[in-house]
Amino acid sequence: MQLKIMNLKSTIKPVLAGVCILLSGMGYAQEVVVTDSTAIQPDAEVKKVEKAAQGAQRKKVDGIAAVVGNYIILDSDIDLMYKDMQSQGISTQEVTDCNLAGSLMENKLYAHHAIQDSIIIPDAQINGVVDQQIKGLTQQAGSIEKVLDFYNKETEQELRDEIFKLTKQRQLSQQMQQKIIADIEVTPEEVRQYYVKMDEKPMFGTEVELAQIVIEPEIPQAEVKKIVDRLNEFKADIEENGASFSTKAVLYSQDPGTASDGGRITLTRKDPFVKEFKDVAFSLQEGEISEPFKTEFGYHIIQVDKIRGQTVELRHLLLIPDVTNASVEAAKKEIEELRKKIVNNEIEFAAAAREASDEEETRAEGGKLINPRTGDTRFELTKIDPQLYKQVEALDEGEVSLILTQQDRTGRPQFKIIKVTKKIEEHEANYATDYLKIKELALRDKQLKAIEKWQKEKIKDTYIKVNGKYRDCDYASGWVKN
Repeated sequence: MQLKIMNLKSTIKPVLAGVCILLSGMGYAQEVVVTDSTAIQPDAEVKKVEKAAQGAQRKKVDGIAAVVGNYIILDSDIDLMYKDMQSQGISTQEVTDCNLAGSLMENKLYAHHAIQDSIIIPDAQINGVVDQQIKGLTQQAGSIEKVLDFYNKETEQELRDEIFKLTKQRQLSQQMQQKIIADIEVTPEEVRQYYVKMDEKPMFGTEVELAQIVIEPEIPQAEVKKIVDRLNEFKADIEENGASFSTKAVLYSQDPGTASDGGRITLTRKDPFVKEFKDVAFSLQEGEISEPFKTEFGYHIIQVDKIRGQTVELRHLLLIPDVTNASVEAAKKEIEELRKKIVNNEIEFAAAAREASDEEETRAEGGKLINPRTGDTRFELTKIDPQLYKQVEALDEGEVSLILTQQDRTGRPQFKIIKVTKKIEEHEANYATDYLKIKELALRDKQLKAIEKWQKEKIKDTYIKVNGKYRDCDYASGWVKN
């Protein structure tokens, strides 16, 4: 089966879907963008484009697989796509060249019409993503040289340019698909009709509603002062003695993601960094070093290297204050006493959470957990985090777990207890009790139909040329035009 539907579903918030293949990784396609072209291009112009595309390739390729609007798909893109999927551990046993060609043509179609619809993605935003991708690839491979070798690139700039093009195309494609479905909603009657017309009602696995209390060891003020004083010493040494911020970050920063690169970060206001970090970063001038400041990760100082519009290139150094053995024991004793009171019915779990839990995001709601995937309070046991599954799968409704130990984002210990406030056994979908899930299924179905309708219409209006063996593929969409 073509990857078409899988690619479409990946743009819509999944409800019950399994793993979908999103063709978004670096190396899925090399592209040549033809500027100032119309949607329908004469054959003579396309031949010029194809010839230029082949000449632009550093290594010999088999030829042009397809042209979609302003984009060209090379035979080598298909091979590279296989390679990249396999490197990620994705099975390609049932994936054919036709599947991959169809998916690439879809992505190009969306990106082409995103440009026609004047969807703009700032280069600064793309550059920030590129920096993070190269950093991740380097950490995974062990060195930038290994990354360059894997992707057959001679320089980091060549790799950076390739990732930039692919990332921009991917984001254009995603935004185009989101634009298509942005205003789609379902009415209660549409949900009811969707449920009634189901040939076979889906089965929903065992679900639980959970609440938790988290107790963190207190960080002594003496430890905080020691960390802040040390950051101030670093700051003074850099400003007064000309010491290197980058070197200090390599030697002392406790941020594993940036320390080896001298604390370097490229940041835009839309990047998912904590508010305190972004507030400080965008308040500094070039060359300025911040005062020590606190986030949930620890204490930082930042130096801004360059400001490019809405993008800031900076370096940061993170130090994480330690807890003491005494504070760890005190936290453990506190949660032991709290659990004893709850089990003995001396205090309600929700009241104990509001009174004592150190987890800010759940404390006000009595420790109630929200499923980040669905936005409601139910967790399907087979789809929750494996660690959380181990902690709750054996608990009955109303039961409180033993004391559990975990680590926060900085590696410091935390203690918690979990209560299963409600347990719903595996069952066939029921309109009354599973309305929200059925509504999500109905909405997703309506969105998919809208995307498929849009795609069929745009295929008719867009210049598309499929070459060679790819003309013989049995596509779900009408890519091959006579």
